[in-house]
Amino acid sequence: MTLIDPRTKYPKEFPKEGRQNNPGLDTQMRSEPDIGLDSYVGSGKLEGRKALITGGDSGIGAATAVAYAREGADVAIAYLPEEQEDADRIIAAIEEAGRKAVAIPGDLRELDTCLSGSSCFRVR
Repeated sequence: MTLIDPRTKYPKEFPKEGRQNNPGLDTQMRSEPDIGLDSYVGSGKLEGRKALITGGDSGIGAATAVAYAREGADVAIAYLPEEQEDADRIIAAIEEAGRKAVAIPGDLRELDTCLSGSSCFRVR
C-alpha cells in the first residue's frame, strides 16, 4: 500500500469565486453549493420529530434542514431577513418533502426574535 501525501495530492490554488459580503446569498454564488436538493434521499429516521435550525437558509444549515425534512422531521429555520431569497428556497424544499416548514426571520442576538421563533414553532 502506497501512502499519498495530501499536501501534494490536491491543487494548491482553488477557483476564485470572489468573496461575498456577509451575509451572502447561496443563490448568487457562481457554483451553487450542494445542499442535497438533488442528491439526498431520506429514510424516515426522524419521522414525527421537530427541528429548529439556525442559519437554515444557506450552507450547512440549509443542508441540515433539507436532510431533516427528508428524514421525516418538521423543520423551522431561523435566518437573517436579508437572506429571504435563500430561505424561500429552503422552505419550499422542506414542504416539497411533505413536511411542515416554519420561517423565522430575525437576528437571534435579539431576545424578541428568540421568543417569537420558539413559541411559533411550538404552537404548530
